[in-house]
Amino acid sequence: MLVKKADGNPSAFYFYGLFLVLLVGSLKLNFNMMKSFFWKCCIVFCWMGPSMLMGQHQITSPDGKLSVAVTSKEQLEISIGYNGQMLVSDIATDLNIVGKGSLVQTSRLRNADITTVNSVVEAIVPTKNRQIKDEYSQLTLYYSKFNFEVRCYNNGVAFRYVTKLGSKPIEVEYEKLDFSVQPDATCYLPEEKQLISHFENYFQVLPVSEIKPNTLANLPLLFTEENKPSISFTESNIYDYPHMFLHKQDSGFTSTFPNVVLKTKEGKRDRDEIIGEEANYIAKTSGNREFPWRVFMVSETDKDIVSNNLVYQLADPLKLEEVSWIQPGKVAWDWWNANNIDGVDFESGIDTQTYKYYIDFAAHYGLEYIILDEGWSKTTTNVKAPNPNIDVAELVAYGNQKNVGVILWSLWRPLDEDMAGILDQFQAWGVKGVKVDFIQRADQYVVNFYERLAQETAKRHMLVDFHGAFKPTGLRRAYPNVINYEGVKGLENTKWEDKITSEHELTLPFTRMTAGILDFTPGGLDNVHKENFMARFDRPMAMGTRAHQVAMYVVYEAPLQMLSDTPSNYYREDETTSFIAKIPTTWDDTVVLEAKVSDYILLARKNGNTWYVAGMNDDTPKEFTLDFSFLGEGNYKIQIFKDGINSDKNARDYVVEEATVNSNTTMDIKLNKSGGWVAIATKM
Repeated sequence: MLVKKADGNPSAFYFYGLFLVLLVGSLKLNFNMMKSFFWKCCIVFCWMGPSMLMGQHQITSPDGKLSVAVTSKEQLEISIGYNGQMLVSDIATDLNIVGKGSLVQTSRLRNADITTVNSVVEAIVPTKNRQIKDEYSQLTLYYSKFNFEVRCYNNGVAFRYVTKLGSKPIEVEYEKLDFSVQPDATCYLPEEKQLISHFENYFQVLPVSEIKPNTLANLPLLFTEENKPSISFTESNIYDYPHMFLHKQDSGFTSTFPNVVLKTKEGKRDRDEIIGEEANYIAKTSGNREFPWRVFMVSETDKDIVSNNLVYQLADPLKLEEVSWIQPGKVAWDWWNANNIDGVDFESGIDTQTYKYYIDFAAHYGLEYIILDEGWSKTTTNVKAPNPNIDVAELVAYGNQKNVGVILWSLWRPLDEDMAGILDQFQAWGVKGVKVDFIQRADQYVVNFYERLAQETAKRHMLVDFHGAFKPTGLRRAYPNVINYEGVKGLENTKWEDKITSEHELTLPFTRMTAGILDFTPGGLDNVHKENFMARFDRPMAMGTRAHQVAMYVVYEAPLQMLSDTPSNYYREDETTSFIAKIPTTWDDTVVLEAKVSDYILLARKNGNTWYVAGMNDDTPKEFTLDFSFLGEGNYKIQIFKDGINSDKNARDYVVEEATVNSNTTMDIKLNKSGGWVAIATKM
């Protein structure tokens, strides 16, 4: 890592210059001496520049395109520009501490410096790139009670507080963050009705000016404008602190947070929880600490939105000593297909025989895991004992013989109350991971639960998949056994509604996925177009073509990737299943080739020496010329899975074909209505 610190201390020069002027005046030096010294002081002030005299500090990105200005007044004020254009204005931030008031107003600016960093971050479980270039300029303002750090990358800006208030706990009453974008900018709005939520959002697409005041928004939040870079706002590296939400104001957005929860009571169902009492502050935490990064991703094109990796880059580095046991992979899932198995000589259900069938299926196609979702345990609140029809130890032993691991589902509350006891039992059975569900909160206590579960599962060499969960904020960089997050309107919703359209599926890579991995749970094989769709709980359908569904395995970033349909359907559709089985879940390199928010995406990902290319389309057919220049030297054999000629009528229609390509090859490809195109390029 190369770190370079800029010479000079502008703030210090300014105050020293003032001090010397006053000193000279007090000594009543002769006129000539005074005149000479006056001009020297003027030279110093001119060198500093008028912005420094006004308390403004500026940095630019390594490529010189992005600029950030920070003004220190009664609050910290920030603006972000791009090639001379204002992108985000009126960013205002402060921290209010109970009993201490405004951190900015009660602190003195003592110093400032600028450093540049040029390093490489290596991802343990890579979902975009294994080697991530980490290059930025950093401005640090040193106050008496805190430091304010601002980083300017080529593709975004991030800032955070680092407090110096002593080791005793402080109570954070509020963290202010206000900002404005152009009123006619288009917002992809993930609206929430309240702070208790599954954090699964559809996206309203509307001008900022038409968002009603006090509308509550989840993050990430995407803003686009014609002929200007887009802005995605989110956060990274949240520890011992709540997640941020935004409220719409007349002129922009303002932050809001869940308060510290003091008391809860049970709701009508085992997974419902009612907040009984809250504190009047959002966090009780150490006075000496790093606060979360506030992140404005900046993208010249829609392709750049998908490529952005800042949430991961800004997160804390690895905190585990040994990670070789962490195995990403694909998993056969039981809940979406309601165990609808046919063609067997036993009655399917939540029992040992059915799950042995799942294990056989997983072994046949080389899948790494099966999951036992809700119903496997004696009760949903007692997950240390299986139901009478399940023998977990027998299933684990059977899976071990076939190199298939078992993952178990649990509500979050039992794990919170008896984490060691439950995980010890899972470990004794030989379970490989836990899917924890219905968390539904984002306050400080629950954020700490996420880290505690990541730590405790890692001690036992277990994976963890968070469901009913808030967005990722980089926890998986420190704990790579955090293998997936839900927090997305995924395929499960097709069981009860008709809104999982190709447009929604093509909004996700530019919105929710910019925060990190997402458990969309693809793989539905009863493929239909919207006009033929029916919501069916036990035999669900999937909108869009078969190739569209297969393309999700390349497009969606998920180190633990589900196969959601029933094994019986996958056996019947062997050609499709065999193709899906060849697609890995981690990626050494990613090249986004074509992209437009909500309309289409075409990208290539590399794993080892093999490239995987995928395209997804909305309901308007499109044609592209695919340039294979991303390939290395030599020839590649490609296997193509694409829309059949009749897929506009019958969404299950597809074609598999082969070709030979190299880096000089171009190929015309067509994506039909709600269609897809997938290729596996293997070096010859």
